[in-house]
Amino acid sequence: MSGGKHLLLLAALLHLARCQNELQVTVSPELKQIFFGDFLYLTCDGTSASTVKWFLNNKVNPLQTNKTWKIIVASTGDSYHCESNGKKSGSLKIPVLEYNPRASLTIKTGQPVMRHNSSVLLQLDYDKGLEGWKCWIVRGQKKSWIKLKLNKENNSSIVFQPSRLTVPETIFWCTDKGQELRSNQQLIRTTEKDISLEMYPQPAVLGESLTLRCLVWGTDQIRRAAFYKENSELAESEMPTYKIANVTESAAGRYKCDATFKHVAQTTKTPHEKVSDMQDVFVQGSPIKAVLSVTNGLSCSCPRCEGEYSYHYYKQDDQTWELMETTKSSMKPKESGTYACRAVMTTMRSFLSNTHSFSDQPGSSILTGVIVAIVMGLILIVAVICYKRLKKRGDTGPIYEDMPLRSRDEGGDKYEQLQTVGGKEREYDTLQTETQGRKKEGEYEGLKKEEMKDGVYHTLGMEGGAGGGGYEALKKEGMKEGEYHTLGMEGGAGGGGYEALKKEGMKEGEYDILKMEEGAGGGGYEALKKEGMKGDEYQTLGAGAAGGEGEQEQ
Repeated sequence: MSGGKHLLLLAALLHLARCQNELQVTVSPELKQIFFGDFLYLTCDGTSASTVKWFLNNKVNPLQTNKTWKIIVASTGDSYHCESNGKKSGSLKIPVLEYNPRASLTIKTGQPVMRHNSSVLLQLDYDKGLEGWKCWIVRGQKKSWIKLKLNKENNSSIVFQPSRLTVPETIFWCTDKGQELRSNQQLIRTTEKDISLEMYPQPAVLGESLTLRCLVWGTDQIRRAAFYKENSELAESEMPTYKIANVTESAAGRYKCDATFKHVAQTTKTPHEKVSDMQDVFVQGSPIKAVLSVTNGLSCSCPRCEGEYSYHYYKQDDQTWELMETTKSSMKPKESGTYACRAVMTTMRSFLSNTHSFSDQPGSSILTGVIVAIVMGLILIVAVICYKRLKKRGDTGPIYEDMPLRSRDEGGDKYEQLQTVGGKEREYDTLQTETQGRKKEGEYEGLKKEEMKDGVYHTLGMEGGAGGGGYEALKKEGMKEGEYHTLGMEGGAGGGGYEALKKEGMKEGEYDILKMEEGAGGGGYEALKKEGMKGDEYQTLGAGAAGGEGEQEQ
């Protein structure tokens, strides 16, 4: 009997030793529900080796060699195992809910990467109330929790400050009293450097955009920033951000940035140049999202959701989303802003939908349409006017018909006289306006022969008549034969007018010049005389004193 007991004891010891030599993958923190995007630490227990091999879905991950591997879970069905010293652990499958937890935990003040020994402010929101809730903190392998002190006036939202950040990474999340409900996680990293690399959003999602930002503590005067994946440079520019427009699985990896910058109070001219720590970019598949559409207001739906759910609408306030009261699938915003929605179940909710910007300006869309219609109408009117003018110009002939010049057989006048219309006595009509028979202001009357004295032609009278600056009548009576008076100026001939040109006293073929005040010697023009001139030769008009040299015309 005693020998049999010893054998049983030996078998138990051998089994225990064999179990101790086996590798096992353990998970921390321990969570009742694991949601899409949760941070987890996998540890390869059962080996004393400092390095191990990690496998995801039977494919080795060459970047992970430590005993502990930090992951972001992506989807249900992924399996993990480790190998060390020729030993292999069993496969661990993690059940994942492709939703967000019902409560929301956000960074109120701070960044995902903080300076060592600094602190952040976190905000917890749950629309059903936070009575009995507490928040958990995992720093490395140490787990602790803090009790929340609620505000009596508002027990659905609270802002709290955890202890200072003294380790490289800290995970925060909150649960209700029975840990059946919980919030999402927040992972806060620390750095000893003045520069850090931030990622928005975190983690990255397949098919969506990801923005990397190079942040310098204490200043925003960054002159240049360069971004690297591992040690390969991706981009360099004056902007401190780098955007990946369409995230793929190949985007996963370790990133860093370096920047050239100056502090605000810096007195030296030489700028600083520093490099950030490496940060992990995790890529996850597309989670279950709500869809926001615009149909007579806003309408929310969730094609991939299962079970019973209602809807929550949110309005963007700076960088956060403010929960609205409505739970219906459709709503009409009462004020301008950017809106989004999500489907909500008992313990979880869908990811936030696409966004929509709404304007509450009355008739803003109608006004825009009216303005467009007016502009189009004006363009059409201008086009019609231009078309009509061009058409009129092409269809209408000249207003006045050209009169042909015909040579006459007799007389010194080589141009035929304009005959009167209809055989009437000669009458010279002025050009009439479009409406005949009416004399409009500004028109000119016809000059009729009947109203004229024999040999007298009146000039067009000015407002004041002849005495008020008009022109005197030119009369034939009282004039000697061959004498013509010039038009008199205000002072008559003696006041700067022109002398009469008389035929008497002139030799044949000789014409007196118009005399100036000083006579011919004062800048007048020399007479052109027929005598003493050779054939086809004409003396030029002399400038200055008579007989001055002038240029001969050819």
